[in-house]
Amino acid sequence: MDKQKESIYLPYRMVIEKITDEAPGVRTFRLKFKEEQEGENFHFEAGQFGEYSAFGDGESTFCIASSPTRKGYIECTFRQAGRVTTGLSRLEAGATVGFRGPFGNTFPLNEWKGKNLLFIAGGIALPPMRCVIWNALDLRENFNDITIIYGAKSVADLVYKEELKEWENRPDVRLVTTVDPGGETPDWKGQVGFVPSVLEAVAPDCTNTIAVVCGPPVMIKFTFPVLEKLGFKDENIYTTLENRMKCGIGKCGRCNVGKLYVCKDGPVFTKAQLNNMPPEY
Repeated sequence: MDKQKESIYLPYRMVIEKITDEAPGVRTFRLKFKEEQEGENFHFEAGQFGEYSAFGDGESTFCIASSPTRKGYIECTFRQAGRVTTGLSRLEAGATVGFRGPFGNTFPLNEWKGKNLLFIAGGIALPPMRCVIWNALDLRENFNDITIIYGAKSVADLVYKEELKEWENRPDVRLVTTVDPGGETPDWKGQVGFVPSVLEAVAPDCTNTIAVVCGPPVMIKFTFPVLEKLGFKDENIYTTLENRMKCGIGKCGRCNVGKLYVCKDGPVFTKAQLNNMPPEY
């Protein structure tokens, strides 16, 4: 019996196949299922998340940062911040971690076929975006124009640097990278400015376009009005809410907001849905 069906509390055992240092304190783990059959039976969709555990230190919630089109492994990216992420950071390739999931809802890529896609991300919030970006690029014929706007505090804080180069060199992708004023280096060739102002300067066409926004709350707060100014409808703007999730299955209640549980009803929401949530969220 598949462990995922046997018990939602029983984690898969995953082996760290590869570790990539993305930015100061930020790492990506490529995880392979210890039991090959479990890996073959495992399925997820873009936008879903999991609970990752360093045995003895507890669990922490991260999105699945790899695309479901890439089989045989999953990836997660995290910043060392607390007990669990510190425990994970101590591990080396070959070590075993736990994984429970997938949980949550998904980005509706099938509904987006034939549309333009605009991805707007800030800092460490690129990982949930990376999953859906690669999903779209691996099914490139399903979508029209793809634009990615990504910013971080400094050049050093940009994650997935090699993939940014790959996206920049693709003729079927428009990539705009930016760093906050003062975060640039002498050889920096991207933009300098905050993501909302760069978005306004780029001024992407809202016609037949889906916008996906992931970033720190303050970035999202100031990006939404720019999208509104550019003519984007609330139902065509998507984001993810992840900062309060703990158990992943709606039992602990930490992510409860109004009538919703972010871990069960999200983490993917449209701006139209957010408008109906309590203002304090």
